[in-house]
Amino acid sequence: MRYIRIFFFLLLILVALASGRASATAPEVNVLEVNGTIVPVVADYISRGISEAEARNAAAVVIELNTPGGVLDSTQKIVERIMNAKVPVIVYVTPKGARAASAGVFITLSAHIAAMAPGTSIGAAHPVALSPGGQEMPETMKEKVTNYAVSWIKSIAEERGRNAAWAESAVRGSATLTDREALEKNVIDLRAQDLNSLLLQINGLRVKVGNEEVTINTQGYVLHENKMSFLERFLHAISEPNIAYILLTLGTLGLIVEISHPGLMIPGIVGALSLILAFYSLSVLNAYWAGIILILLAFALFIAEIFVTSHGALTAGGIASLIIGSLILFKGGPPGFEIRVDRWLIAVMATLITGVFAFIIQAVVRTQRKKQPTGQEGLIDMVAVVKTPLNPRGTVFVHGELWEAILEEGQAEPGEEVIVTKVEGLKLRVKKIDRR
Repeated sequence: MRYIRIFFFLLLILVALASGRASATAPEVNVLEVNGTIVPVVADYISRGISEAEARNAAAVVIELNTPGGVLDSTQKIVERIMNAKVPVIVYVTPKGARAASAGVFITLSAHIAAMAPGTSIGAAHPVALSPGGQEMPETMKEKVTNYAVSWIKSIAEERGRNAAWAESAVRGSATLTDREALEKNVIDLRAQDLNSLLLQINGLRVKVGNEEVTINTQGYVLHENKMSFLERFLHAISEPNIAYILLTLGTLGLIVEISHPGLMIPGIVGALSLILAFYSLSVLNAYWAGIILILLAFALFIAEIFVTSHGALTAGGIASLIIGSLILFKGGPPGFEIRVDRWLIAVMATLITGVFAFIIQAVVRTQRKKQPTGQEGLIDMVAVVKTPLNPRGTVFVHGELWEAILEEGQAEPGEEVIVTKVEGLKLRVKKIDRR
């Protein structure tokens, strides 16, 4: 019996060693997820993810992509990192309904293997036609930036053996393709229902990594999901044009409320934090200072309306400044990298802010028109200090003067505080302060 136990014990050890060796030799596939605008934090995340995959000797890196576009600098950094990666990089446009637009076209075409899920799309990388001031870009300048974008995207497509003619049309004519059309036109390499299907299809494919031909091995693969850290997710979330715009407007409103009502603290703190986050977002999104200044000018005009009688002229100017600043906040970006604030959000925020300031101005006007109590009437509701006992008659000190007073109920000793309720000639009627 003892020998049987030893036999099974040794058998278990051999099985454990065999499974450990199998898992150790199983190819590892690193998965990165990009969902949203291409900004610096995304570029750093992808660069970090590829570097970690290289260090882990991974079989491949899969970038699950869904983006409406992004900024030029970050896109250039991502494309350069993918093109110089030491492991195969697969860009997979997913999930269903996802898109690789604008900057996403450049990133997808730069991959060693480009894939799309059913129901996705790719394209629309046309140059922005407006200058930083929001004016129509001169024709010569428009041609220069278009030619730059075309030459860059064609060089990427040609390097990867993809349809350079379509890549050019994506820039010049904002051409778009479905996943099926992209496969037919040699824009992507394959379609895959899900990640598992993708990894099965790429097993055994040969790709050029650097100067070497590499055979991708995903047989019995092990997934390593390399997600964004909490800080990266947070910075990515606020690095979105609509979020940056909301933070800018709400931050300014918070500071205005704190200035007009000193001591509230919370609006001031929230406003200051919102503005700091907004300026971070605006900086990474390459927002134009002209737009930011116009928005801040709008709030300055709204505040001035509270203190200056302009019969609505300052408010009208503030609304115009707010709308114009919002419209040009992200205008005039580099070729194929247009970022803008949603038009509906601009309309909602302009209406909301106008309503808030209209309410504040109405309150100020009502206060200014209200007849202020003067003379003896101004003593009503003031606190008086008893000088001689009130039983019920005596004297009180109020507003720097000594008055005869009649206590309405009870008695009051010197030093106690009472409230003035009525003025009768040269006498005051007072009552005790309810301390309950």
